[in-house]
Amino acid sequence: MGISDEITLASELLHLLSKDQAWHYRIVPKTKQADALTLYCEDSVDENSLSAELEILFGHSVLLVPIAGEHISRLLSKYYLKDSAGESGASLTLSQDTDDLLIKLIQEAKNLKSSDIHIERYENKCRVRIRIDGLMVERHLLKAEEYPALINKVKIIANLDIAEKRLPQDGRINFRHNNHQFDIRASVLPTLYGEKVVLRLLNNDATDIDLNSLGFSELDLENYLQGIKKPNGIVLISGPTGSGKTTTLYATLKLLNKETRNIVTIEDPVEYTLEGINQVQLKEAIGLNFPAALRTFLRQDPDVIMVGEIRDTDTANMAIRAALTGHLVLSTIHTNSAWGTVSRLIDMHIPSFLVANTLNTTVAQRLVRLLCPNCKSTGPFSDAAYPKQFKPYKPVSTHHIARGCEHCHYTGYKGRKAVYEVIPIDQELAIEIKNGNAYIQQLLEERGIRTLAQNAFDLFSEGLTTIEEIYPLLFNY
Repeated sequence: MGISDEITLASELLHLLSKDQAWHYRIVPKTKQADALTLYCEDSVDENSLSAELEILFGHSVLLVPIAGEHISRLLSKYYLKDSAGESGASLTLSQDTDDLLIKLIQEAKNLKSSDIHIERYENKCRVRIRIDGLMVERHLLKAEEYPALINKVKIIANLDIAEKRLPQDGRINFRHNNHQFDIRASVLPTLYGEKVVLRLLNNDATDIDLNSLGFSELDLENYLQGIKKPNGIVLISGPTGSGKTTTLYATLKLLNKETRNIVTIEDPVEYTLEGINQVQLKEAIGLNFPAALRTFLRQDPDVIMVGEIRDTDTANMAIRAALTGHLVLSTIHTNSAWGTVSRLIDMHIPSFLVANTLNTTVAQRLVRLLCPNCKSTGPFSDAAYPKQFKPYKPVSTHHIARGCEHCHYTGYKGRKAVYEVIPIDQELAIEIKNGNAYIQQLLEERGIRTLAQNAFDLFSEGLTTIEEIYPLLFNY
């Protein structure tokens, strides 16, 4: 472990330098006293010359602590991330116009391929965090006096009530700036010290979504395609929030989108726009919910219906009704496993014989971070690292370890891949559903159906990810 691994910079110090200043001078803040600023710098520079220039720049006495250049690079990449194009980008100085600040926050998140921006207020500080590859990263500290203006700006462009500070609000922003154009879902939540805003960046471009590149194994993809090629029935994808279910659904719709088919969707929110598909945005406030939209869809002569989520009994009943009347229904549901979808529907008071007659395919899905190919290393591996009840399918004596480099912002990971469990419902499994049998592991093994744990283990054994990433999935063994 190097010195850069041991150094932790307090978030209160990060705003002392802009991103441009940090990278230009290759410095990072160490401490701040009333009349002096202590900075880490490269051990190869002329300390006297650099400190004199920095004292003029910052208007404070500057003390320099030299460390190796490789450690400076690691700290810069960790705390002053560059965007995906490799540019440091404009710094977010908080004394500027609120409009400009918000635009730069959104552009920075987009360049870093972030999915969410969190703007938060606490007793002693305000901060901005973004989510990259599923993990939160703190990016900026805001001045307390700047915070209300930023929140109000978000409310204005999202068409929310700026006077309402006691109740949660949800809105949508159509962001257009320079070459960027995409939609943002805004959520405002009153908290103890002020309102928190979460901005979900929605990718309108569906051109790169392809079922073949999402992570299906050959058998799983074959079984999944078999289910969506049927003219009627239900295909359900399960998994927690942020597991990529919606992306799989859109890839499916893109495949099914033919001139000869009428496809309608009800979504919350509409994350991608697909030409040739009739997409409806959920609006609970005026009564346009999933059940209401489904009732109308049945009078719209659809071939394929996509429901964003089956979250209650009414929606489940309408989806079953649509499948029984000759439509193919695609949707998501929250369960821990593919077979758990059956129990969930029955818990929603759907008769087991209806579930058996309408369910084509049930899918479970998770996202796993992939190791950065530029810096991963190899080390010895012991079976003691597995959960106690997990038995590996094949021996693993060495494994790959996340190290971290400039290419992955020193996280050790770069990108994510979906892991699937696909169960096609045939006649024998339909009988098990009618009989209420929850223990079908032997039947799945006879069909060669691989579980989430097995597919995740394959990624680990092939050196694509780490044991830490797949560890939670091994409990579903």
